[in-house]
Amino acid sequence: MRRGDERDWLSAGGNVRRAARMRRPAGMRRVLAAACVGVAVLGTATAATAGGVMPRPKEVRVMLPPDNSNPAIANGVATGSEVAFYTSSGLGPAQANPSAPAGSPERCTDPSLFPGGTWPEGVTVTEAQALSALSRITENLAAAGLTVDDVITMKAYLMRPAGASAADYAGWNRAYRQFFANIDLATGQVVPVPFGTGEPGPPLVATKARPARATTEVAGLAVGCWLVEVEVMAAYRSR
Repeated sequence: MRRGDERDWLSAGGNVRRAARMRRPAGMRRVLAAACVGVAVLGTATAATAGGVMPRPKEVRVMLPPDNSNPAIANGVATGSEVAFYTSSGLGPAQANPSAPAGSPERCTDPSLFPGGTWPEGVTVTEAQALSALSRITENLAAAGLTVDDVITMKAYLMRPAGASAADYAGWNRAYRQFFANIDLATGQVVPVPFGTGEPGPPLVATKARPARATTEVAGLAVGCWLVEVEVMAAYRSR
């Protein structure tokens, strides 16, 4: 077919298709248009039902348990497409207790984190190590221009103390509340937190942050005296 003939053939085909559309009854054209609109609406509704409303590009949306003004952790966190993240390495406690035997779990604690530099009654070694680890996480975040308020996810790894039947989750959770989830979201009031079995008092860091968190008992950690290791992801929120 010559190029001129090809143009004539395509033009004729277009005319035939346009003529066919024009011959459709007006009612049919309205039905087809409605069907197209219906497909578009259904697609949006299905997406909303399946995944909820997507966060705005710079939004960090923390999903909290319902009817709980002071949950320890979030159900999850949704982030927009333009949110930048920072991920820390796993950090454990500093070996900041020179009075304890070298290599012992007690050596990997920091008495300066306690009022007066002495352990309050009922504080466990895991709790003391977790305080040190979370203090180091706070310093790590500060070096990146962030604070604990920016933390959106956390993973904690706990070792079972010698002679114990399980990891010390209670001690870990007390230490965690010293740095996270200690402002009541309904009242805005700081919630007192205890060291060990002592009387609750002001937390080391007051914050509304509720990261999505996982805590796992492990068989071993990289440093011999560690019972706790923590890693976090933080978001550079729009400022």
